[in-house]
Amino acid sequence: TRGDMKKLPIGLQSLREIREGGYCYVDKTRFVQQLADAGKYYFLSRPRRFGKSLFLDTLKEAFEGNQVLFAGLFLAQTWDWSRAFPVIRISFGSGVLRSRQELDENIREQLAEHFRRVGFAPHAGSIPGMVREFILHLHERQGPVVVLVDEYDKPILDNITDAPRAIELREGLKHFYSTLKDADPYLKFVFLTGVSRFSKVSLFSGLNNLEDITISPAFGSICGYTQEEFETVFAEYLPGLSLSDIQTWYNGYCFLGERVYNPFDVLLYLRNRQFRNYWFETGTPTFLLKILE
Repeated sequence: TRGDMKKLPIGLQSLREIREGGYCYVDKTRFVQQLADAGKYYFLSRPRRFGKSLFLDTLKEAFEGNQVLFAGLFLAQTWDWSRAFPVIRISFGSGVLRSRQELDENIREQLAEHFRRVGFAPHAGSIPGMVREFILHLHERQGPVVVLVDEYDKPILDNITDAPRAIELREGLKHFYSTLKDADPYLKFVFLTGVSRFSKVSLFSGLNNLEDITISPAFGSICGYTQEEFETVFAEYLPGLSLSDIQTWYNGYCFLGERVYNPFDVLLYLRNRQFRNYWFETGTPTFLLKILE
């Protein structure tokens, strides 16, 4: 590629890195506005490597009021930049947790990192107590709190063939998520994302006000690239390529809205100029294959 071309954001999950690093960016910020305008508690399921973490990071940057990152994007003109909200972001994406103890330690470590950032020392020993204290602390000093949870289901999926262990981890996650319902008066916005859709009864008892937008036509292209987005944002990469062949290979995903490309697949194709099943080779939901076996 030429030196003056924007770079391909392969595997990047940070809006700041993409916007400041000269990468192509498909503007999904209209969905940030839609979600904030329409409700408070949301759940989104999408396959791996589909852009969920990047969208979560976009929510974080918007609610924290980092206006400079949104110059020229949809949200720049529509968002209320006069207010910034404290954000708690939890991710279960890294590593494999094999017990309730490991899960609790992981949550404590992530909370401790947040505590250090704002100079907070909790009194409570239990995880729900620590979360509640922290939310109250943030609310008191900075206003309503935003909670973002990425890969909410990974600890369960990593142990899905070991039923007792999976249930043990599910109960630990339920313990954690239950605090969000209790903290409702102090919350501005809650967004959970993951690969699977567990029933609200088994995992979110209490959080029964979650709106599931997984197969909502209005949010069908919240992750992934539409045909128009692909042809516009990556226009400089397309001369000499067959759009119809690219479409045949990679434009096969539909979540009841417009059909979309998987970003990982199509970005690697643009870099390598070779048709391959890039997503399937790395993003296959192994838990699904195990269950089928």
